[in-house]
Amino acid sequence: MKKHTRRFTVVAGAAAAAFGLTVGPASAVPSTVWTVTPTGSYTATNSSNIVLTATIPMTCTTSSASGTMASATGNPATVAQINAISFGTSASPCTSVLGNVSTVAVTPWTVVAQDYNAATGVTTGYVGNIKANVTAGACKFTVTGKASGTYTNSTGVLSVNSVAGELVVSSSPAPVNCGSVVTTSTRPTFKGNYVIKASNGTIPKIVGSNP
Repeated sequence: MKKHTRRFTVVAGAAAAAFGLTVGPASAVPSTVWTVTPTGSYTATNSSNIVLTATIPMTCTTSSASGTMASATGNPATVAQINAISFGTSASPCTSVLGNVSTVAVTPWTVVAQDYNAATGVTTGYVGNIKANVTAGACKFTVTGKASGTYTNSTGVLSVNSVAGELVVSSSPAPVNCGSVVTTSTRPTFKGNYVIKASNGTIPKIVGSNP
């Protein structure tokens, strides 16, 4: 019986090869169509404190952003660009135990979609292409990488909740006047919620579907 089974397997494999039917692993992330409504420009305002932690927490009570949103195909897929983002104001600066914090973003950043839950209307993905020059007191360093997040259609909230390892402290330029507090081994985190509004005042919707 084993000989017959082995012979059948060989024959079946040869037949598949003859017809060009190669068998490969199924795609782990199937292509997805992402429909954004409405497309175009948007603004974002924080609804909670924005916290960048690089050994020590640096807290901003005020943050805003703007950019454009667009439908896309693929997985992952960029559904929005962050063309400008600010942290703190002169009247309400970001703070830390090292002193006031200045964060200058190098944009554009991206909003990337990876998964969609139709039952909850929640898209899971990340904010990518992050680069920001941070000054906390005399300490200066640059953060790069990405930050995991979700977007909820019912509320229009982009919730950024990165995990350690997604963001890094750049070695070029290296940290200055940071001592052992912030080094290139530091793994920052970026957390906070932003409320998104389209240019017409509505809450944008992001819907993912498989073609």
